[in-house]
Amino acid sequence: MAKLRKQQAAAVGVVEYGNSAVLVTVANHGQLLDRRRVDLARGLPVHPYRDEGSWAVGRSIDSPRARRMSLADAVAMIVRVREAAAHGAREGLDTLVAAVPARIARIAIHVCPTLPTTIEERIADADAANVADSVMYREALASAAEAHGWPIYWYDHESVFRDAAEALGEDDIDAFLSAMGRSVGPPWQAKHKLAAAAAIAANVER
Repeated sequence: MAKLRKQQAAAVGVVEYGNSAVLVTVANHGQLLDRRRVDLARGLPVHPYRDEGSWAVGRSIDSPRARRMSLADAVAMIVRVREAAAHGAREGLDTLVAAVPARIARIAIHVCPTLPTTIEERIADADAANVADSVMYREALASAAEAHGWPIYWYDHESVFRDAAEALGEDDIDAFLSAMGRSVGPPWQAKHKLAAAAAIAANVER
């Protein structure tokens, strides 16, 4: 049975969306410590796999947004976005560490699907291309977390609220998370609740 960690520590729950991420930091007893948004690759294409990559291989080329480009140019853009995301993730987590009044012991990131290994293979596979951008941003955050020495709790969206409820011994985790949001005021959206639940679930021994 899962038990809350006894040591005074905190966990960060992450929900990436587009080229940004919501980070919610929760102490091991369930207290909200920090809520913020970090930009991962500002000023660059948000979905280079789905858009630029697809256009390069002839998918979605009839879209009004589409433009002609070579595969080499699409790959170069993806590499550029990936490097920017890595920098943005490092900067975001460094800033978080400096701001949070507790030791961060763990981070929770949405589990990544298995994808082809290379950029070119991910572009060629339409299903992979549709999720590869999201995976790229999660991987950037995971690498930045590993640089801080934080173990990663890869959460499942389908079970994380149940896991959070079990960790706190709460029958109604949604009510708990809604009260948490009221304590800090807006914005407190579905993504903030998910990040908070992931942080709570990460703060247990399994």
